[in-house]
Order: sequence, then C-alpha cells, then structure tokens
Amino acid sequence: QGEVPGCVHTALHRRGFIQDPYYRFNDMMYRWISLDNWTYSRTFRTPFDVRKWQKVNLVFEGVDTVAQILMNNITLGRTDNMFNRYSFEITSMIKEVNFVEVRFLSAVSYAAEQSRCHKAYSIPPACPPPVQKGECHANFIRKEQCSFSWDWGPSFPTQGIWKDVRIEAYNHYHLIYFSLTSFFVKSAGQWNLEMESIFDVVSSKPIAGLVTVNIPKLHTQQAFSVKLQPGEGSIVLLVNINKSSTVEAWWPNGHGKQTGYNMTTTFIMEEGYQIEKFSKAYFRTVELVQEPIPGSPGLSFYFRINGRPIFIKGSNWIPADSFQDRVTYDTLWILLKSAADANMNALRVWGGGVYEQDEFYDICDELGIMIWQDFMFACALYPTDQNYLESVRAEVSHQIRRLKSHPSIIIWSGNNENEAAIASNWFSIPYADREVYIKDYVMLYVKNIREIVLTEDKSRPFIASSPTNGLESVKEGWLSQNPYDTHYGDTHFYDYYNDCWNWTVYPKTRFASEYGFQSWPSFSTIEKVSSTEDWSYTSNFSLHRQHHENGNDEMLQQIGHHFKLPQSTDPIKKFKDTIYLTQVMQAQCIKTETEFYRFGQSEIIEGEGHTMGALYWQLNDIWQAPSWASLEYGGKWKLLHYFAQNFFAPLLPVAYEDKGVFYIYGVSDLHADHKLTLRVVVYAWSSLEPICTLAKDDVTVKPQSAVPIYKESINDLLERCRNCTRKSCVITFCLVGEHGLRSPTNHHFLSSLKDAVGLEKTQLSASVSQQDDIYIFVLQTTAIAPFVSLDVGSIKGRFSDNGFLMTEKKKVVVFYPWEPTSVEELEKSLTLTSLVDVM
Repeated sequence: QGEVPGCVHTALHRRGFIQDPYYRFNDMMYRWISLDNWTYSRTFRTPFDVRKWQKVNLVFEGVDTVAQILMNNITLGRTDNMFNRYSFEITSMIKEVNFVEVRFLSAVSYAAEQSRCHKAYSIPPACPPPVQKGECHANFIRKEQCSFSWDWGPSFPTQGIWKDVRIEAYNHYHLIYFSLTSFFVKSAGQWNLEMESIFDVVSSKPIAGLVTVNIPKLHTQQAFSVKLQPGEGSIVLLVNINKSSTVEAWWPNGHGKQTGYNMTTTFIMEEGYQIEKFSKAYFRTVELVQEPIPGSPGLSFYFRINGRPIFIKGSNWIPADSFQDRVTYDTLWILLKSAADANMNALRVWGGGVYEQDEFYDICDELGIMIWQDFMFACALYPTDQNYLESVRAEVSHQIRRLKSHPSIIIWSGNNENEAAIASNWFSIPYADREVYIKDYVMLYVKNIREIVLTEDKSRPFIASSPTNGLESVKEGWLSQNPYDTHYGDTHFYDYYNDCWNWTVYPKTRFASEYGFQSWPSFSTIEKVSSTEDWSYTSNFSLHRQHHENGNDEMLQQIGHHFKLPQSTDPIKKFKDTIYLTQVMQAQCIKTETEFYRFGQSEIIEGEGHTMGALYWQLNDIWQAPSWASLEYGGKWKLLHYFAQNFFAPLLPVAYEDKGVFYIYGVSDLHADHKLTLRVVVYAWSSLEPICTLAKDDVTVKPQSAVPIYKESINDLLERCRNCTRKSCVITFCLVGEHGLRSPTNHHFLSSLKDAVGLEKTQLSASVSQQDDIYIFVLQTTAIAPFVSLDVGSIKGRFSDNGFLMTEKKKVVVFYPWEPTSVEELEKSLTLTSLVDVM
C-alpha cells in the first residue's frame, strides 16, 4: 500500500517491511530497493459524468523519476524528469471504472544506461568518491542529485509519486499558471504589477472576455478586455497601483515588514463560467549591483532591495530529508523559523537538491528570508543532447512559472560549482578536450536556461554559476580563468587544515556564498539511529556516517589547535565529550570567519573588501550524521546556530588582532546612526570579579556599515589590567545604547584555551520553572565557565542562548518548547557541560 505523495521506501517502512532506513547501516542494507523496478497501481471510479466535459487530464505535479504511465492498459506517456509537471490527456480513454498504473524503472539503472548510450565522449564524474557509498551517473538523470549520495548525505535514489496527482476535467478553458511580479516605475513614482495567466484553451476559436482585478487595501480596481487564442493561451496584464495609495514594500527580515496585499482576480469569459483567483501581491525590487569600486580592481557584487543595499546573512539549504514525503509544513516551519530567529535574512537553495515545495517559499515570504535559487545542477558536467535539453527547458519554464511570484526569491543561479569544476579542472580533462565541455556548458546554462529565465522573468537577476565572477565571467565567455577571484562575484571557501582562529586565511571576498566546518550532531540525535556498540568516535558506525574523506580526523585536528582532546576512561563520556568539542570548534570557527566577512563590508584593503554577503555552509541536515549543518536532523540547534544568532545580530562589536594590536569594529545593519557606549571588560580565568573595565562613551556606529571603534596594543591592555597575561585573561565587550538597544556580548581569547591559566573546575547548576508556555532556567556557577552548553536531549525546542562564556555567578536562559513538556521532564533530561568538564 503506497501513499501519494510518497515513495517506495516510506511505503515499505510504514507497512513494517523494512526498519527506519536511517537506522545504523540500513542505507547499505536497503540498496536493493533502488535497484529494483516498482509499480504503483489503483482502480478508481470516475466521480463525475465524463460525457459532460470537453477535456479530461491526468496531472502529475511530480514523478520521481523514470516511469511509464498507463490507463486502462493504454500507455499515456513516459516521465524522466523529477522536476517537471506532466499532464496527460485521457478524454477518450476514461471510463466509469479505471485502472491506472505508474511503472517505475530504477533510477540507478536508467542513469547507467543513459551514460552508456552517450558514446561520443564521457561526462564526468562517473561515480561519487567511495567514502560516500553512493550510486553512479547522477548527472545523467534529472533527479535530486544528492539522492545518489553526497558528502553529508546517504544514497537513497527513491522511486515514487512525490507530489500531488489529480484528474482535471474542464470545458472551454482552464487556468494552469498564474503569477504576479512587481515593478517600480521610477519616472512615474508608481508601482505596477505584471500579471501573467497561462490557460489551456479547448475551444477551437478564440475566446473573448473580461478580467477584473481588485486590491481593496490599495484602492486598486481594474478591468481588462482580453482574448484567448486556442491551445496554450496566455494573457499578460499590467495592473497600475492607485497613486494615492501608500504601498508598503516587502522587506527582508530585520529591515522592515513583509507586507503582502490580498488580491482577487476574476476571469469572466464569453463561454460562460468564471474563474476566481485569490492571491497575495507583494511589492519589492531587487538589483544585483556589479560596478567599479574606487581604490579597487574588479567589480562590486551586492544586492539592493527596494533601492537599499542589504548585507546578506544566512546559510545554505539542502533537502530536509532523503524522503521528500516526510518533509511536512511543520518540518519546514521549524527549520525556517530557526533561520529567522538566528537573525538570518537569506538562504541559498543549493543546486544538488530539489526546487522546494510551495510551502517553503510561502514561509520565506512570510518570514522575510531572501532566497538565492540555484537550478538543480551541482558539482558535475552534464549532457546536452536534444532530449536532455528539451526536458531541462520544460523543467526550467515550469519552475519559473511556479515560483516567480515569490518576493523571497531574489536571484536565479544556473548551477553549483560547475564553472569552477571546468576552470579548476576537477575531472582531469585533457586540455585538448576542454572545448567540447565548454561548449556544453554554454549550451546548457546560457543558450537554454538563461534564455528561458530572460523570457519568463524580467524581475530578477540571473548568474550562470556559483561561485562565479559575475560580469567578468560573462566577458570571458561565461567561463572565467579563476571563478574564486576575490575582486569579482562570489566565492566558496573551505580550509580544514589551517587554524580557523587565524582570520588571515580567509578570502577578503565581495560575497562569501559558501564556507564551513563540520561537527557532530548531539548524542540524543545519534542515539535514535544507533546501538550501544556504535557510541564511540572511532566505531564502524561513526566512520560509516562520515561521508567526507578524513572528516572525523579533520575535526579532531581543528579541535587540537585550541583545545585538549577528551581523555575520559569512560567510553560513552569520551564520545559525548568529543561530540561537544566538535560543536564548540565548529561554532567558534564559523563565528571567526563570519565576523571577518561582516567587518569587511565597508573597507577596501589592498584592493580587496566590500564583502556584502555571508552564507555559511550549511543550515540543515538530511539525516543523523556529522556534517557542516547548524541545525540537526529534526531541527535541534547545534551550538553553531546559537552562535549565529549572535554573529548575525543587527548590532555587533567584532574584535580581531593584527600585529599585536587589538581592534574592535562596530557592525550595524540598523538604518540610522546610533550613539552607543562600548563596554570592554577583562576577566582573569580564575575569578568572576572583573580585573578591569573600560567604558567608551559617544561611540557612533553608522547605519549598515562596519566602522573601527576601538584600538589598543595588547601589551598596553595587559599592562592596564594589572597581573593579566595572554594565558590568564579573556576580553569581553558589548555595545549599549538607549531605549534598551544592546548588542550581544562578544569575547576575544588572548590564547588557546588548552593553554589557559586559572580555569577552574566549576559547580554548574540550574533550576527550572515554568512561566506561561516557556521555561526559565536559572544557571549558577562558582567559577568562569567557557562554552556552557544546556542540553535537554530529545525534548523539542530551543534555548534563548547557549554555548556562552559564563562570567557572572547567575544567568537566566529561556527554553522555548516546540511541543508540550514539563518542568519534571526538563529537569530529568538536562545535562550541563562546559569546557572544564571535558578537559
């Protein structure tokens, strides 16, 4: 019994034929499911009188992926693209009782067959690296690329009907797509809406009629006479918004409201029946600004929303589950709300996953999360034979029509890392053969995808790849020599070997669209899919879950730069301590790197700078495993996500050291000047009493910029705070303004914590009480405690703060539950850990 939407794996699991596919080594045990062919079939009674309708269609919003569709033993057609919508006419074959079949072919064998048929030249990569335990030739099938495995995810090449399927019956005409895009006409100082409606017109002659549009809140009413041509008829109408109305624009999270206006559109055509469409109209403009910068070679790369430059802060989104039917509205809401709660204003929907479901973009519209939307091509070269291109063209048209009304989407990007793959020759292509691959690249992303984007959507920018040099790449024939050039476009940057506390290793780029470090998910998340013998960092299970070559060692190496590795003789405690340290390390690394990108937004140094975006890799997880994510599978916040809440705060002091001098910058995303007080407090590790305090008044922090606000040599600072050495003291600082304006408290370590002198074993305790539907944790400590972590196991929810440096005797932390819980449950589940507990 398969459910629709659904897939074979979830159907088998629901019926008890297989265990949870994510349990232990089941991704390997259940390979047979993907290698088999499966058929979905059912008999149904037609719920209407077929003779009354001119046209009847069987519509699939999404088929995953390769299938033959039959009705009453007649083949209606075939599908081979997971991202396409398929509509089959069944007017002549539908009866009172019908038998429908969807015969699936294994995606793995189909991909292999397609690759075999492409005889002229090979299209790499053939297979993923062995560490990923994946399937081959994902680039030969229009399917979620990471379902064949990725460096953070398992191989589950699903088969199934993954979106809605329905029967549509109609006479005369039928509305298929309806979209709204807003434009601001500067010369007239007026907003207008472009409304596009695409119909299937059954009638053999044109149909005339009337379209009325009503936006009550904007006192806008308009009527249009229209004519629909037979076949696929489309109408494009321009709605002028009443000039005397004040239009509230849609703003990104942290920059204003996400206003949308209810709008009713009525189509009354001469053939009689009318269609009424209820939608929301949003008003916002987006520009990608690439222009010369004084004092620097190259070009800028930043987004202007409604005429205002916006520093993009956020992360990268991957599919929330290997089985899309398990991704519910609630799953999406918890993950996206967590992004907004961490002060993010943007996410990049990465090109190796899926074009997300409508609800995803609806939530982003509502929360003010801007979306950088990749087309679904990633880390590979792709074929460009006629059938393949036709399929891609249909996919791209469909997705743009489906998605372009969302104000949250601010850019279309052709692919993930494929320009870089050719430029840096990832696949060791002999120089003599390069031309054929370059030609394919331009054919696919420029002559096909870009052409469709320009036709279908004039309201937002398009880039061919990420990372890219933007206009410079275009100038070099769409493939630049070095797509990682910091003077142009965006960059991806990963470095697991150099010490991540050393900011000089990071690129001073125009826009950082990917960067990151791995960590392990919490024990409570791992526990659900493992058994006792798996609970060690070096177990077969731990190795099996790590899909990035050498990843587990790289984490220990990065931890080793600044922390002592756990030495506990109790193996489970040692495992939990290691997990904790990977999360501390990841949080501290990405904090350092992101702060570097934020404080570089207003300056040019040796031709580099004006960084206007920081999207770390990655937001969410697809299963329970070590990865770059800040949210674990299930939504639990890692320490990184709590740090993100601070390092993306709208007002933040950021410190760094250069040649023995200590600098603090004031970073602001606020829209006005603020007169603030900078408080710098130095503590000795051995005491909760500050060693010395400095308050600098009348610090002006400028709107949407980063300005230096404090500078002192470390020697002078240590001199001033008597008895301090680099190893015995730590600096904390924050910005305070009037009317409760306050930045998070930031910290700067003067030495590695493994060398810290005076850190004492501390007695950490917490008391829990309930207040309405939130819970108050009052923490107490007897000594300074670095990286205090509160963990309530699998109780769903999040804390107001976590992983912090505790420098006061008492601190109040709030827990926001996502499901009902109780004081007793929370007390029973709570573990408190700080760095001194694991050293």
